[in-house]
Amino acid sequence: MAPSKVLAGARVVLPTGIVDGGRVIVDGTRIVGSAAEDTPTLDLSGHWLVPGFVDIHNHGGGGASFTSGTVEEVLQGVRTHRLHGTTTLVASTVTGEMDGLAQRAGLLSELAEQGDIAGIHFEGPFISPCRKGAHSEALLRHPDPAEVRKLIDAARGRARMVTLATELPGGIDSVRLLAEHGVIAAIGHTDATYEQTVEAIDAGATVATHLFNAMPVLGHRTPGPIAALLEDERVTVELINDGTHLHPAALQLAFHHAGAGRVAFITDAMDAAGFGDGRYMLGPLEVEVADGVARLVEGGSIAGSTLTLDRAFKRAVTVDRLPVEDAVAALSANPARLLGAYDRVGSLEPGKDADLVVLDSAFDLKGVMRGGEWVVDPQLG
Repeated sequence: MAPSKVLAGARVVLPTGIVDGGRVIVDGTRIVGSAAEDTPTLDLSGHWLVPGFVDIHNHGGGGASFTSGTVEEVLQGVRTHRLHGTTTLVASTVTGEMDGLAQRAGLLSELAEQGDIAGIHFEGPFISPCRKGAHSEALLRHPDPAEVRKLIDAARGRARMVTLATELPGGIDSVRLLAEHGVIAAIGHTDATYEQTVEAIDAGATVATHLFNAMPVLGHRTPGPIAALLEDERVTVELINDGTHLHPAALQLAFHHAGAGRVAFITDAMDAAGFGDGRYMLGPLEVEVADGVARLVEGGSIAGSTLTLDRAFKRAVTVDRLPVEDAVAALSANPARLLGAYDRVGSLEPGKDADLVVLDSAFDLKGVMRGGEWVVDPQLG
């Protein structure tokens, strides 16, 4: 077990606000309320101390795919994101054959049982061909509740979220099925109208998969899903804050209407995150990553991102000028609550896992701790 330590002097972001010159005490794997007088102290003066980041939508990184990689490759992707502050990660799949997705769910569920990932997110195949993005149209299917149930069962209690185009046949019944089984029903890759989206929310859908992307635009006569998802207090909206997926004004619009308590920053990362430009496969489709932007070789659709959450954080507080507390909520507390894990992660409070990130005054990552162990040791001289 890791030795006790006191992290002192930083600007600590707590649920109650920012504490200048604050202290976080770690004993073993947990944050605790007090420490013995002789406990080693690390001086973090001039730095920020924030909770470890929670990513609920992530397809891979470090050259590895969560959809097709071996166990070791999946772990490589998880490690890559940990180096960038993501201490809790849900592994996302992409559209594939049902049997292949069920098999993948079995592999990922084992990693979830070991605590390496926080569960599984199925993005596709139950999505609209009109808004397929980087998904193979030939493999798309309607959200038949029996097939949705097959994926949930294959995940052995580790399914956390399923993205659906809820306007498709079986969509509303599938939302109800997911809600009954404690799995998040997320509306995304959808061509739904405003009214159809309201119906899906009333049936139990609670997340907007990468809001604005892969859905109809906001119109003044046809407001579509965006207006319905932003206005409903029951819905958390995912945002990809990489400067490519969203115009800064769209991000501000989401925060203004949903409020900081209903936004979850995600990466939607693919293999190239933390790895580099080049050619990759996203499910059965080939992707070209150039200057950090991933696009399908055929058709040019944006194909996930190369984002890491430390970059999303820095952009939020420097480019978007969000309050640090709002960025922390979007990167840690809100997604942790969605996963039902806020009793363990998502804030720096006694009794919770010692998952935290050290940032310098420019909001560049300097240290990452997970479960009381330094993943990135803050060598502060």
